[in-house]
Amino acid sequence: MGWASLLALALALAMDAFAVAVVAGVALKAPTGRHVFRLAFHFGLFQGLMLAGGWYVGSILHASVASSDHWLAFAVLAFVGGRMIWSATHAPEAQRPALDPTAGWDLVLLSVATSVDALAVGLSLAIIGSQILFPAMVVGVIACLLTLVGMLVGKHIGLLWGERVEIFGGLVLIGIGVRIVWQHVMV
Repeated sequence: MGWASLLALALALAMDAFAVAVVAGVALKAPTGRHVFRLAFHFGLFQGLMLAGGWYVGSILHASVASSDHWLAFAVLAFVGGRMIWSATHAPEAQRPALDPTAGWDLVLLSVATSVDALAVGLSLAIIGSQILFPAMVVGVIACLLTLVGMLVGKHIGLLWGERVEIFGGLVLIGIGVRIVWQHVMV
């Protein structure tokens, strides 16, 4: 795989991570360096590991994973997005639990949801006999960098637009999940 193809692949795989990072930056309102590091590190790590993991299992599990990966991503994104919408609409501002998508199960679920497509790409790379170590590192680094940028963009959007944008963020996460399912159904 050439540099141009690898960079295009890494950017394509990182787009979901970027979009979710923008939403996370909005939800946190004023993310700290620790928030940004945690999300960027985990999104990059999961992207690289899922690509390598997909490559590792290769053709052995290709059919069973490919038939349900899009539903897993949708379910996770819809769950987290739904929680954001519920939190924004069902509790007064002072009583809302502090949502931190950069910690706990939300972090793990978002990391998995944004990297499920990397698993499928890893399976494809195994089938065509591609190497994996260098592509996995590049994909992980690009996802990390785009997540960092997304968090900073989200922070500025959140400061400008306030609380209502949390509902929009939840809808964006659900929309990403719907798009993932739509892409797999249309293929």
